[in-house]
Amino acid sequence: VRPVESGGGSVQAGGSLELVCVVSGIIFGACDVGWYRQALGKERELVASITSEDVFTYSDSVKGRFSISRDNSKKTLYLQMNNLKTEDTAVYYCVACGRAGLSGPNYYTYWGHGTQVTVSS
Repeated sequence: VRPVESGGGSVQAGGSLELVCVVSGIIFGACDVGWYRQALGKERELVASITSEDVFTYSDSVKGRFSISRDNSKKTLYLQMNNLKTEDTAVYYCVACGRAGLSGPNYYTYWGHGTQVTVSS
């Protein structure tokens, strides 16, 4: 099982991008899912997540600008990113299926290869 991300690219500050992730081979609706990102030289950061019971969380740095959503029938996760800032530049990873007793990046079982988002001033 490997989530497959798409939608990354380069955009100017203030612009928008939508990331899309398809996760096959799992009972998607039963899994917690989310997006991590990692900027050059920094640790991985949880950007946004949705639990299987539709509980949403966002990092403080993206609240009000990013929106996460899921379509269980299509096994697809989305991240709408608006009003992008240069500090949003990072590789964005789609993650799926949490594991009880673990936290942080180790919580998620499946990771995509990542998609680059570059925001220029």
